Amino acid sequence: MQHTDERVDAYISKAAPFAQPILRHLRALIHKACPDVTENIKWSRPFFEHHGVLCAIAAFKQHCAFIFWRALLLSDPHKVLKKEAATGMGHLGNITSLQDLPADKIMLAYIKEAAAINEQGEAPPAKSRVKKDKSELAIPDDLQKALAKNKKAARNFAAMTYSQQKDYAEWVTAAKTDATREKRVATTIEWVAEGKTRNWKYEKK
Repeated sequence: MQHTDERVDAYISKAAPFAQPILRHLRALIHKACPDVTENIKWSRPFFEHHGVLCAIAAFKQHCAFIFWRALLLSDPHKVLKKEAATGMGHLGNITSLQDLPADKIMLAYIKEAAAINEQGEAPPAKSRVKKDKSELAIPDDLQKALAKNKKAARNFAAMTYSQQKDYAEWVTAAKTDATREKRVATTIEWVAEGKTRNWKYEKK
C-alpha cells in the first residue's frame, strides 16, 4: 500500500483484538480501490483522502464502523448502505467481524464510485443540506434507554422544548469515544432529572 500513515498503524494496533483484522481489511480494500488515496488522522480516527475526504474507519468497544464521506451521492445498487446512519454506526451498520462486511467486489465498487465522485467535485445533494423538520429530531438509542429507566428524567425531557432536547442529543452524539459518550448520557440523565437544560450553567438566574 502506498501513501500510508504510521498513525493509522498505531490506531489499528491499539484497537481491540476483534477489530484489528476488520480495520486492516477495510484499509487494504480502500488502497486497492483507490491507489492514490492518502491517510490522515482526524477526530482521533483514520480518514482516507482523495480529492477531499473519501471515507473513514473507526473502532469502538464492541464494533467497528465504516463511513463514506459522501454516502448520499452513492448509487448503492446492492442496498447495503445505511445512508442516514449516525457516525458511530457508520454506513455499513455495526461491524463485529469480517462476515458483517459486504463482499470485497461490492466494497471495491463502492469505494471506486466514491473516489470518482470526489474527482468530479460533485456537491452533496440538496436534501443533505436541508434542515430536518423538528418532528424528525433523532434521540440516540442509548439516551432513550437511559431515559426509560428514569421516570423523572423522562418526564422532564418530554416537557423540554425542541431546542433543549436537540442540545442534549447532539452533545451525546458528538462524543468521540464510547467512554465519553457513556459519561455524557449519565450526566444528561442527572441534569434532566433536576430540570436542567444542557446549558444551565450559563443561563441567567
